[in-house]
Amino acid sequence: MTVRHEGLTIDWLGYATIRIAGPDHVVYTDPGRYDVLSGEWEPHSDGIGHPPSTDYRAEDADVVCVTHVHHYDPDGIERVANDDTTIVAFEGIDGRDVERDLPAIVDLPYEVRTVDDKSALTVDGVDLWTSPAHNEPDGPHTRPDGTPYHPEGFGCGFMVAVDGTRVYYPGDSDVLPGHRTLDTSVFCPPIGPRATMDRHEAAALAATIEPRLVVPVHYNTFSNLEADARSFAADVAEAGVPVVLDES
Repeated sequence: MTVRHEGLTIDWLGYATIRIAGPDHVVYTDPGRYDVLSGEWEPHSDGIGHPPSTDYRAEDADVVCVTHVHHYDPDGIERVANDDTTIVAFEGIDGRDVERDLPAIVDLPYEVRTVDDKSALTVDGVDLWTSPAHNEPDGPHTRPDGTPYHPEGFGCGFMVAVDGTRVYYPGDSDVLPGHRTLDTSVFCPPIGPRATMDRHEAAALAATIEPRLVVPVHYNTFSNLEADARSFAADVAEAGVPVVLDES
């Protein structure tokens, strides 16, 4: 399902992949991973709310935003990018991953611009701002020994202004103090319960910042990300904030 809002179309394509398109620009966040764009992803249980996997190859991106190495997928980038695409990647992505043998992102055949977690820039007519994205040590989203899945400095979130409308995607992060003063039209929070803000925390943040639309992402891709999206939507709607589940 395609969500339409203030002249944009927004598609959650699975896991952390979001396509944000206006009349003049197309932006993707974190394309690929876990075969959500290759047609090989399979649901871990029946009736799960998640976009179906398709053999996706649009190659229409003006800008691709990559938040951290866990979401870096060269094949996914290739499926959405073309010769004129610019990759905007968090500076900590160097291709190293303990579970995957990856090329350095700066070696991909595209223009690559690296950012930290407090950057502001304009790329191909799209204004972008980054924000910190991490789990707090000894907080609710850590490993059994208390270490965070995403330590401070490991990644970032992205605010993008596509043809004048702001869309915010926090990346893999707890709710952080800076999130509570955000001004965005569309809020796309992760709501999987393991290594990011969960549905309760994301709903409370949506009630605080009052975007004009909420589209949750990054849930139900595999069992550790299973979330009750309908309960999340009910909580957000009860706070008077419009919400859409883009699951098909």
